[in-house]
Amino acid sequence: MAEFGEDLRRERESRGVSLGDLQAETKVGAHHFEALERGDFHQLPGGVFRRGILKSYLQALQLNEEDWLPRYETSAAEHAHRLGLKETAQQEAWVTFASNVKRNRARIRRPTWGRWLGVAAGALILAGVAWLVYSMQIASLLK
Repeated sequence: MAEFGEDLRRERESRGVSLGDLQAETKVGAHHFEALERGDFHQLPGGVFRRGILKSYLQALQLNEEDWLPRYETSAAEHAHRLGLKETAQQEAWVTFASNVKRNRARIRRPTWGRWLGVAAGALILAGVAWLVYSMQIASLLK
């Protein structure tokens, strides 16, 4: 739905803000904002990044997110349907989020045998120190 993008562009221009100003304030590339204003959502990065770009745009222009986000969801769904895409932007965001979580959790998990080996080594060292202290005390009592 190009109306959504057109409305965004009108709001930006009515405030006298250029795409360069938005880029400088948000650190988001102007080409992303241009795609947003054209309604070419498929040109934007996928997943949560798409919503993040829109939120940056809205915050920079001090527009109410509660008014604009539902309109975006509707526009994105219509855009996906018009292009024959299988997933809406919201579904794509969840798929991307889930795959990122799965990938990050896989990196965090480490084999536990190394931890147990460290615990065993620590216990042996502690037992050795305790035996050394005990034998020194016995030796001092026998003198």
